[in-house]
Amino acid sequence: MQAFAQLLDSLIYTRSRNAKLKLIVDYLHATPDPDRGWAMAVLTGDLDLPAIKPALIRALIEARVDPVLFAMSREYVGDTAETVSLLWPDPIVPPRESGPLSLSAVIERLGSLSRADAPGALAAMLDRLNANERFALLKMAMGALRIGVSARLAKTALAQAFAIEIEAVEELWHGIDPPYSALFAWAQGEGALPTAADTPVFRPFMLAHPLEDGRVDLADYAAEWKWDGIRVQLVHVAGETRLYSRAGDDITRAFPEVAREFTVPGVLDGELMVKGDAQGHSTEEGGAASFNALQQRLGRKVVSAKMLAEAPAFVRLYDILFDGAEDLRALGWTERRARLEDFAARLPAERFDISALIAAPDFTTLEGIRAGARDGAIEGVMLKRRDSAYVAGRRVGLWYKWKRDPLTADCVMMYAQRGNGRRSSFYSDYTFGCWTEDGELLPVGKAYSGITDEEMKMLDRFVRAHTTARFGPVREVEKSLVLEIAFDSIHESKRHKSGVAMRFPRIARIRTDKPANEADTVAGLRRLVT
Repeated sequence: MQAFAQLLDSLIYTRSRNAKLKLIVDYLHATPDPDRGWAMAVLTGDLDLPAIKPALIRALIEARVDPVLFAMSREYVGDTAETVSLLWPDPIVPPRESGPLSLSAVIERLGSLSRADAPGALAAMLDRLNANERFALLKMAMGALRIGVSARLAKTALAQAFAIEIEAVEELWHGIDPPYSALFAWAQGEGALPTAADTPVFRPFMLAHPLEDGRVDLADYAAEWKWDGIRVQLVHVAGETRLYSRAGDDITRAFPEVAREFTVPGVLDGELMVKGDAQGHSTEEGGAASFNALQQRLGRKVVSAKMLAEAPAFVRLYDILFDGAEDLRALGWTERRARLEDFAARLPAERFDISALIAAPDFTTLEGIRAGARDGAIEGVMLKRRDSAYVAGRRVGLWYKWKRDPLTADCVMMYAQRGNGRRSSFYSDYTFGCWTEDGELLPVGKAYSGITDEEMKMLDRFVRAHTTARFGPVREVEKSLVLEIAFDSIHESKRHKSGVAMRFPRIARIRTDKPANEADTVAGLRRLVT
């Protein structure tokens, strides 16, 4: 546990990507199985300890420390795990068990606990650890590291540690359970390939670079719509079907109607959406609904018959990776597109269709078509080089995503909350609102991105100087500062008092030049609903 705690501590204070990679590589070389495998599960977000919840941790610390002191400390520090690790008192009676705890022993113990046994077991562990180790344990248990290490970075480090391809690591990753002993054995040349050919494993997606201010020749690139759902990979091997998200998560159970009807051996890439109009209602044409309609299906382990009927899912196909056992990824896009059309003809048309190409003789015409696209299910345009192979990750010059221009609205800051990680000392998460016809300010969204460090510091000073009320870690502020908010689309929402919800809101500008009473209205936002 001590070595893992030191790794987390070092990663937090390391900014360089290459330096982070070296830290993880060195840890993997120095640490034996199964600890290094469990560490990878933590870093990649693949560890689940269902008996440990944030409420349990708060209850444990509040039984040992004045709750008011904990609340004030938590607000100042901005992170529950760090606050608890520093405030946790030394036990009055030394623990019966002494000596270091291994990472695997901690995980195996916490993973086997019932909800009733979890408080006592977790407290006993915290009593045996120092502050750094407690921090590591609590971050691991709550599943929210926020240490500047993505799952991709951790897997890249594993690939570098054993001189193997990152694509091979990602392709095998989701077919093996933590602590990945078979993967490490294979990586070290001490074991066979850990997944069989007839296992429905995940293959890394091909991704696109944003099209900045450049143009491409449509003789070399094909254009198709970029749909606003969730990217999925459909895999059918040896009679078994799985659906994977872009992150490689198995989402098969959340969309049983899609899995049930994908029965042709192969691997496809597409966009998962639900049918309906912009509000998610059924339409005779069976078109795609906006992302807002899809949200009710996401993250569910059990889907009711009513939900299956009201929000039926389907996949708009983009590409083909395998046709049966034949790997097509080395073929050019034009050849794969023809193979995809042949493959799709064997699938139920109600559940699977192909993303249509955009007919445009030149880039100027395409610009006009894109500018006029305000369908709630369209996010922009994809540009794919016609001779491009299907390669994992982002490769310059092959695929571009050209999102439609964002919508904007002038909104008034209403509340602010401390951020996390390096932002934990600043009020950097802002709730903003627009005016009703009666002059009431209603929240319409929350944003924390889009600003520079200097702008964040300026907003933090504004919050501290104009606080009118405090609610735990949240401050209400004087309604005088206007933020120009950019967002991809806006939808009706029954969960918000304003009746609308923004998609991907971010701060475009701080409008110190504009009076708050001239900010936009909720009625104006409603006219933008798609």
